[in-house]
Parts: sequence; C-alpha cells; structure tokens
Amino acid sequence: MQHIHIQRDGGVAILGIARRERMNSLDVETARDFRQAGLALARDKDVRAVIVRGEGGVFCSGADLKYIRAGGKPEDLGYLAPGAAHEGYGAIFKQILEYIHSTISEIRRAPKPFIAAVDGPAAAGGLGIAMACDLVVASERSWFEWAYFKTGLTGAESSTFFLPRLVGFHKAMELALLSPRLSAREALAIGLINDVFRDAEFDEKARSLAQRLAEAPTAAVGTAKALINRASGMDRLDVHLDAELAALERSANGPNFAEGIDAFFEKRPPRFESE
Repeated sequence: MQHIHIQRDGGVAILGIARRERMNSLDVETARDFRQAGLALARDKDVRAVIVRGEGGVFCSGADLKYIRAGGKPEDLGYLAPGAAHEGYGAIFKQILEYIHSTISEIRRAPKPFIAAVDGPAAAGGLGIAMACDLVVASERSWFEWAYFKTGLTGAESSTFFLPRLVGFHKAMELALLSPRLSAREALAIGLINDVFRDAEFDEKARSLAQRLAEAPTAAVGTAKALINRASGMDRLDVHLDAELAALERSANGPNFAEGIDAFFEKRPPRFESE
C-alpha cells in the first residue's frame, strides 16, 4: 500500500496515512487501502489497540479535492461507480466515501479500542474519522475544523452523526454552520477530544496510551465498547452514513460545489447561489 502504512509493536498497531503533499487527503486508491488496513487491524486478534494517525504533521483533510476536481482516474473508478469519471463530482466523491464510511463502521464495531492521534490539522473528513475513534488525543499544534461549507458540501464521514453526540446540539450547530477553527485546547474544553499532549512528547504519550489499552482485558474492553455503542445509538450509524453519502453526492453534483471547489483552488471567496 503506497500511502497507508501499518506498524506493529506487540499488541499495538499504528495505521498511518502518508500523503503529506496532499494534506493526507484520500483519493480512491488511498481510501481503498485505508479500508483494507482498517478492517484487517479491527479483525486481527493479535492486535489489541490501534492508533490512527497522519504522517508529516498533518492528521487528515478528508477526500482529495484536487483529485476530484481533476475527474479522478478511470482505472480507479470502476468498482463502486462504473464510469464515475464521466458522471460529475458526486460519483467520484461517492466512491471515496464508500470506502471511508465502511472503515468508520468497522472502527465502531471492532472489539478493541481505536485511538485517533491527531498531530496537525483535522478538517472535514479528517475530523469525522477522528470523531469515529474511541479516544482522540492531540498535539498542541493541532487544530480542528468542520470546513464542508467552504466548498458548498453538506457534511459526511460521520461528522453530522458524532458532533451532536460529543458536544451537544447547539455547539454542534455552531461548529457546522460557522465552521470555526478550533485549537487543540479549545477542542478539549468542549469535549470534542480527550487529551492534549505537548508536541515534543506527543508520539510517546500516544503510544503509551495505546499500550495501556493493549494490556487491558481485551474481552471486557470489547464488551464494554459494544454496550456503550448501544447506549449511544450506534445502531443508527450505518443508516446515517448512507444518508450523509446521498446528501453529499447531491451537493457535489450541484452548482455550489462547482463554484466552491474552483474558489478553493483559485484562493478566492466563493460566490454561492440559493439552490
């Protein structure tokens, strides 16, 4: 796998996204490999805790907008959406998000803890992936942003599912509608993440946390996670992910996304219409 790296240290595994030149965003190939690695680690009985992280001082910025704007690669787009390279932005988004959403579902079902180790930006789909993990820790230099409205999108990658569960209804509305860029300390203060570590200690602290969880009674941890999932309404996650995907696909095929993505790469304010 070119852009997805797996490291193992006893019962701890690290799943790393390595596309620093593209802000660790996911094109179809990377999203497919992310799904393959996530499923393998979730089901590997020798792995008792998983760290999800980005490499190079960036966590993840979600789907690769440059790849999507360019129309994708025909050889990537035949499995879930045949001919997607010729059907508009929505079909390309859909193929990427099918893989990401499947990974998110597997993270929640996995009978072991997944830790998002956020070092640097976590925006849009990157924020969604982080929120889907059981614990989220961040370096002091990290920041978090919902960001979808910047390009006229509706939100996906579990973001509209987890935000109100983590921070409450009105704060979730604020983060989505106004899209402030939160520092790690601000994210901690509202309950979006679990802890903040100094930059110089971040890797060591994240690994130490994962090792502590790997040494816990795995069966009891998995059962407790399943029970908390049930109490939190996680049985609705897959239904909600399907709704997010359908809504984002429609918005990606609309004129506001076409304007938003052009404005994003032209570094100018978008001129959105009332659709």
